[in-house]
Amino acid sequence: MKPIGIYRTQTEATSPYQVPRQPDESLRLGSIELLSHQQFEQALRDVEGFERLWIIYKFHLNLHWHPQVLPPRGSPTKRGVFSTRSPYRPNPIGLSCVKLQRVEKLTLWILGADLLDETPILDLKPYLPESDAFPSSRVGWIEGVTDQKYKITFSTTTDFEQKLTWIQSNGLSELIDFALRQLEYEPFDHRRKRVTELKPEIWQLAYKTWRIQFSSHESNTLQIIDLESGYREAELLVPDDPYLDKALHRSFCQLFPKP
Repeated sequence: MKPIGIYRTQTEATSPYQVPRQPDESLRLGSIELLSHQQFEQALRDVEGFERLWIIYKFHLNLHWHPQVLPPRGSPTKRGVFSTRSPYRPNPIGLSCVKLQRVEKLTLWILGADLLDETPILDLKPYLPESDAFPSSRVGWIEGVTDQKYKITFSTTTDFEQKLTWIQSNGLSELIDFALRQLEYEPFDHRRKRVTELKPEIWQLAYKTWRIQFSSHESNTLQIIDLESGYREAELLVPDDPYLDKALHRSFCQLFPKP
């Protein structure tokens, strides 16, 4: 098989934890750039008449497969890989249903892809509701998982809202997207997440060099209450900058010093 194109995400998602676990059109806009000089202009004829497309692609960063995997939610034990949507498969082929926005020459703009940036695309096929949707089908061990979903709210304090505005204006909206994805199911599972309990009912989730604090005072409801730098003050004084983000953290800490 040879790729017919490549996927480009608008958020530069390059690691698995930066993309949603399943396609979700509310999260991200991306594009598929098809190769030129392959007669794909003709192959795209009539595609815009379909609202949704199946995207068949390659898990290009997966070099090995696992017969059993620990799902990101819903199961405390490993499951056979064929009963999951894990990318660690014998043949690293993925399948996602996305919403088509428009076609511009050899570029398809789509919503809701759960793909990494530069994912090789193998094929495109139209989604047909009468053939592809079976909402009453049994779902095995996943039955009832959606009932365990947490409601996520945000603190309304002035300090937090100012931090949130700063985060968004400095190109770090992915920080909030990550928090919502990680916390909506099994938010306290430290085996799967970089989460620690700071004190009773107050937890902290790590994302790269940032820290997200949340509280859990009600059943199945969480509140994100604070955003902090993951660097200690002494670390920010050291010139070494492996993640190339210390200038951003210094600016943040100057505006929002830790107590």
